[in-house]
Amino acid sequence: MNTDEFQDLFSSLTSFKKNSFHPLVWIVGEPKIGKDVYIGGMSEINSSKASVIIGDNCDIASFVSINCADSHKKCIGLSDEPERKDIIIENNVFIGSHSVVKGGAHIGHHSVIAAGTIVDGKKIEPYSLVYGNPMKIRIGYYLKLLKK
Repeated sequence: MNTDEFQDLFSSLTSFKKNSFHPLVWIVGEPKIGKDVYIGGMSEINSSKASVIIGDNCDIASFVSINCADSHKKCIGLSDEPERKDIIIENNVFIGSHSVVKGGAHIGHHSVIAAGTIVDGKKIEPYSLVYGNPMKIRIGYYLKLLKK
């Protein structure tokens, strides 16, 4: 069985749509994904009922969740529907393995999201380094390195 046949079979048995990134990338909805983007296996992009935009030349490692939906209020009876917020990831962004990008996040160009980071629904300036849980932001970290 070749890769295309495997992906066709896998897609028919699961809710994973066939995609050009990796057979084990789960894409829900219709995110706008730029050119020259890499998305590693076991990553999820959920743009169901919200806008998710990923710019050009981004590198999204394996086991990353980019998810516009938050259903915790629905689960505990405070809402009838999951809350959904748009996500924007500008050009030339690296997102490390096992990170989560939550609805409302806007990640500026040339930024790095360190492995294991939980990115809250906030605006992150370009050239930033973001790390940790709760997230910490070093604004302009990489711009300073470029100027040296």
